[in-house]
Amino acid sequence: MAYTARMLKIDTHAHILPRDWPNLAARFGDERFPVMTHSDDRHRIYKDGRFFREVWDSAFDPQMRIADYARFGVDVQVISTVPVLFSYWAPGYQALELHRHLNDHMAGICRDYPRHYAGIGTVPLQAPDLAVRELERCIDELGLQGVQVGSHCNDWNLDAPELFPFFEAAADLGAAVLVHPWDMMGMASMPKYWLPWLVGMPAEQARAACCLAFGGVLERLPKLRVMLAHGGGSFPWTVGRIEHGFKMRPDLVATDNPRNPREYLHRFYFDSCVHDDQALRWLLELTGTQQVMLGTDYPFPLGEQEPGSGIEALGLSDADRARLFHGTALEWLGLPKQRFAPDTIA
Repeated sequence: MAYTARMLKIDTHAHILPRDWPNLAARFGDERFPVMTHSDDRHRIYKDGRFFREVWDSAFDPQMRIADYARFGVDVQVISTVPVLFSYWAPGYQALELHRHLNDHMAGICRDYPRHYAGIGTVPLQAPDLAVRELERCIDELGLQGVQVGSHCNDWNLDAPELFPFFEAAADLGAAVLVHPWDMMGMASMPKYWLPWLVGMPAEQARAACCLAFGGVLERLPKLRVMLAHGGGSFPWTVGRIEHGFKMRPDLVATDNPRNPREYLHRFYFDSCVHDDQALRWLLELTGTQQVMLGTDYPFPLGEQEPGSGIEALGLSDADRARLFHGTALEWLGLPKQRFAPDTIA
């Protein structure tokens, strides 16, 4: 019997949680640590002693997630933790306990379902030495493909000298780096209308991109593979202004790196989670299909609710669709297509 090959689809931006994790709030007497509770078939996360977010079984049930994605013909999820668990504010050794638990859980899922999952780990970035060691464990022992970091770490932006050894280790290990917005700027002054998520998140990604470019991190580490979640936030749409500032006030902007920031559009990878067909067209025009890949922010409300629908809406060629659905992702992850593709997937 002959089978018709279908296109391999990889979602590079899919968050996952364990059903439970250590209650570090109780252990260390610090309510800032997130705590998961379960009652009446509802799953709630509490932080700072207050309700933070409700999640559903899709946040942690690997088989449910596979079935959910199958409805849209998406085969693979590149899973990463939820940024509220970064806990960068905590002492590094305390956060490391949580990060190790999350990474072990993620690696277990990838081992159990190797054709459906790849993993991007998490590290206590506030303690760079510990972060490097946990990154090495993620890659060398757990078989994960990289690491997720926040758009900044407390008072450090991503160009901080303290963080460079971590990025250097990621480049040396061939680890994919996912930059995700978190702890959004201006949160205290934007309490209404969900503005930290609607306005602060895009700004956080532009902040991260500018620091990695202006700070010379990408310039000094040509092998570093960085993906900016949420389509790079506002960075691609404000790069003209950023470039103009670079040209007009190099005394303020080009202090650490003389290279035009626009050139780094071809060093960053971007996911496709921009929620607008025209915006996605512009991102592809700006960066080329070589830099963009499917990403949904599953399973949260701000994510693409029909994985892959934004790409399908553009009417692209089969070659471009293949690049966005899996080619760019495999390059960023450093994985062969055979890791996921049975004979019936092209």
